[in-house]
Amino acid sequence: MHIKSQKDFFCGLMFMGLGLAFAWGASTYNVGTGARMGPGYFPLMLGILMAVIGAIVTFTSLVVETEGGGKIGKIAWKPLVYVIGANVIFGILLAGVPALGIPAFGMVIAIYALVFVASMAEAGWKFRTTLILATVLAVGSYAAFVMALKLQFPVWPAFITG
Repeated sequence: MHIKSQKDFFCGLMFMGLGLAFAWGASTYNVGTGARMGPGYFPLMLGILMAVIGAIVTFTSLVVETEGGGKIGKIAWKPLVYVIGANVIFGILLAGVPALGIPAFGMVIAIYALVFVASMAEAGWKFRTTLILATVLAVGSYAAFVMALKLQFPVWPAFITG
């Protein structure tokens, strides 16, 4: 078989791999039934759906001709490092790393750090736009997770709240 679109082929493989990994990980939880869903039901169904979409995209990349062959270009290292780094920083700031003596800074500071670091991946990022986005996300996250869902996790650093 001849790959007619490299981008779609490898994208489909990635979706299949991630979908199968999610489905396999979710199978360790109680899945339940459609009428009485367990904690593993949604991730299992999402993983299966991702794998099916990946299979369709992979099949399409082998059948449908694309203009220029859909070649894969160079890896954009700068955005990749910034986006992955932003997620790592978010996790560290949200929960802290007690083994390294890093305290939890809470959700609000973690969201601001996440947005600012990830925004630096953009070629012409602007401070004002990033500040507005971070504020909207922090307020929205607080409203959704703390006020609406009543989830219990640190919103502010312990040295501020006591």
